[in-house]
Formats: sequence, C-alpha cells, structure tokens
Amino acid sequence: MRADRLFSLVLLLRQRGRLTADTLARELEVSTRTVLRDIEALSAAGVPVYAERGLHGGFALSPGFRTELTGLNHDEALALLTAGSARGEQAFGLSSALASAMRKVVDALPESHRATAGDATQRFLLDPETDLLSRRLVTEEVPDTTMIEVRRAVLAGHKLRIHYAATDQTPQWRTVDPIGLVTVRDRGYLLATRSGEDRTYRLSRVLAAEELPETAQRPNQVDLDRIWRERSAQFLSGGDHITVLVRVNPARREDLFDTALAVRSEEPDADGWLRLKATFQDSRHAEWALWQLSTDAEALAPQSLRTSLRNRAVAIATRYGDSS
Repeated sequence: MRADRLFSLVLLLRQRGRLTADTLARELEVSTRTVLRDIEALSAAGVPVYAERGLHGGFALSPGFRTELTGLNHDEALALLTAGSARGEQAFGLSSALASAMRKVVDALPESHRATAGDATQRFLLDPETDLLSRRLVTEEVPDTTMIEVRRAVLAGHKLRIHYAATDQTPQWRTVDPIGLVTVRDRGYLLATRSGEDRTYRLSRVLAAEELPETAQRPNQVDLDRIWRERSAQFLSGGDHITVLVRVNPARREDLFDTALAVRSEEPDADGWLRLKATFQDSRHAEWALWQLSTDAEALAPQSLRTSLRNRAVAIATRYGDSS
C-alpha cells in the first residue's frame, strides 16, 4: 500500500505543483508525519522532490519530471474521468481508490490532451444530488469497515459472517457464501447463498461483517447480470405484490416509475396517454402511489384497486363538500 501512496504523492505534485505537507496529508488521508517520511523516501529513491521555505512554501518536483505510465487515448481517459465524477464513486467503499486512479489517468494523458480532457469533464454531470423538482436522491450509507470486509470476502472467495437487520426482525448473525456485489439507484446489494439457498442482502442493513478463512461454496465463473435478472423476477413474483394496469399522463410517467417496484410493459394509448403494467409492493402501496398522481392517472385493473380509489375520492369529496 505504501508504494501506491508514494506514487499518488508524486502524481499530486506533478499535477498541482507546489503543495504543503498538510494539503498532501489531507489528499492522501494520512498524517503530516507520514507525508514527511514519504518525501524522504522519494528523495532517497532519486525522485527530484524538494522543499521551498516561507509563507507560500511547500514541496515540489523539479520541472520536467515525468513518471512512466501506460498511455490511454483521449476518449478512454475521458470516459474514466467522467465516470469518476459521478456520485457512484462511493459504490462499494472505493472512493479513495477511485481518486487515486483518476490522478493516474490524468497523468497518463499527453500534455496536449490534459487540459481539454479536464475541461470536457466539466461539461458532463452524472446523477446530481437532486432532480429538477429539488427532490434529494437518497444514498444509503455503509460503514467503510463493513464494506471492506464484504468486498474482501467477495473478491477472495471466502465465507462471510454478517450481522444483518432484516425488515421488522431482530438483527442476527448469518454465515453466507458471497457471490457478488450489485448497485442499483444508489442502493448496494450482496448476492450470496446461505445453506445452498439464494439470498440477496441490502448492504445498508449489514450492521457488521467479518471475512472468514473458509472457502466459499460458489462457482468459479459468474454472470451477475443474469443472476440479478433472475432474482429480480423472483422478488416481483413473490409475497403480496400486485400488478396494476394503469393509464397515465406522459407528463407524470417518471413519477409513476419512481414509486412502482417495476414497470412490466408500456405502450401509447389512443388519446396520447400511456398504458402500463406496473408492479407495487401490495394493494396499499398501489393505492397510495396512484393517489399521488391525482387525475393524471387512472387504474384500469384490478377492480378492487379502482373501488378503493373511488371510495377514497368520495370520502374526500364528502369531507370538503359544500357546507353553505
């Protein structure tokens, strides 16, 4: 790990010029004393780093010094830099590693491309924190210590012990065989098996985790995309889930997508509205979601949902009826 840190230190000095020890310590997430030791190690290895005293002093590299890196073309670097600018950098606890990787990407660019690539990434914004209606997008937080243990077990192929808080249940310790990690709309999931049975755990509900030395029982090759599709289908077909046929004003389409568990089909209706099959958690969830859309949506089936919405509308009309 120290070699990676020394390399990152050199890249920081190359890309930003003179930096103080305190600034380097913040960027590298280490102490100032560690930075000073690293500077000494670089000097002993022949890297031309020197200190400048005074009010605006700090550490810098001799002009023209360049590390040797495998090159990337402009579009490859731009793609990585753009991906690194998104809020997804927090996925699976890899934000620090991503920051280090981005410094290496920038340094790998030819001088002629470096400025244009940096400017180009300012023109792209992926997944801002709020949408056009100023609704904040909720990102589930997972403690770094927990995420590190989960990630290690997944990559090493070891069994994993997790303290998991399932919905409406007392948290319990479980030993699982991890298969892979998935992130969807800022929610992270651990795909695993437990006693040979498929299990999917939301990472935000993992209160603690411990990588075990035993080898996990899992296939050597895995198709996470296929597994995720299969588990999604199982989830949507289980429990009290309800599928609703609904007409919706196209202007409110995204609002419906935000509240439904899934939209199975979508086609235009004769009057310009959309006709969709949407799945909800249960009847109460479906009633609540469609009520939010007011007259911009109409439930066509099942009849029980239409009746519930009509009864609610009648009750509201009665409550606010003409009192004169």
